[in-house]
Amino acid sequence: MTPPETIGSTLGGVAAALSEAGFDEARRRARRLLAAALGLSAAEVLAHSDRMITEDDGEKIASLLRRVLAHEPLSRILGVREFWGLEFLLSADTLDPRPETETLVEAVLARLPERDRPYCFLDLGTGSGCLLLALLSEFPAARGLGIDRVFGAAATARRNAERLGLADRAWFIVGDWGTALAAASFDAIVANPPYIESAEIARLPREVCDFDPLRALDGGADGLEAYRGIAADARRLLRPGGLFTCEIGMGQNVSVAGIIAAGGLVIEDIVSDLAGIARCVIASRRS
Repeated sequence: MTPPETIGSTLGGVAAALSEAGFDEARRRARRLLAAALGLSAAEVLAHSDRMITEDDGEKIASLLRRVLAHEPLSRILGVREFWGLEFLLSADTLDPRPETETLVEAVLARLPERDRPYCFLDLGTGSGCLLLALLSEFPAARGLGIDRVFGAAATARRNAERLGLADRAWFIVGDWGTALAAASFDAIVANPPYIESAEIARLPREVCDFDPLRALDGGADGLEAYRGIAADARRLLRPGGLFTCEIGMGQNVSVAGIIAAGGLVIEDIVSDLAGIARCVIASRRS
């Protein structure tokens, strides 16, 4: 007779399946999968390893595992992603936020140390709203505007603002970067634009190219198209002394810094993420 499955034994089996399929950090992924299927935290999965798995539990776990083995991100399956310690809804129109994008939030916090000031932020290509809403969670007197070219993304960002209790300080509109906005209105601009070269998109991991919206990935033939559009308006939109930060792809730091500088901003720094990859260009409007 086959012994009944426990959370611990099931965790081992799921981790083995993921490892055999070539997934990295298989044990961590398996723990997240079980937590999602069982309605537990990852810590509770470990703490209750002796708990028996019911037939219904087993079906839920098997269903999630099949989808993950087909390279569908668990965040897409669940429709939520944690970013900066906050939970964000995802939709078909939003990029799935990555941990390295938190580098932009850290860069702003390091350069705007007065947390109680009534700053005005602009988030270009807001997607789920994760950058703007993370900043507003840290600056309780600030307000901000998120812009996306896709209505569905702006609507998702608005829902996230409401869920996080930030809707009274965050507004979202549909627009083409900053072209429709008035001059010299913002203390800081953040942007995570599409920066993958068009020809490279098919070579991305399936979790990205099959599930993230193409428009949030495709940066044109050289991957720099969005930066040119953003740089055309960035200086005009910043107040004197204002801060500009944008995410960049691997190896793009020199090219993007050149584009931003040509738009009239002064490059202050290039910041790397935790993996040591240049991830964020920081600039300012001096006058």
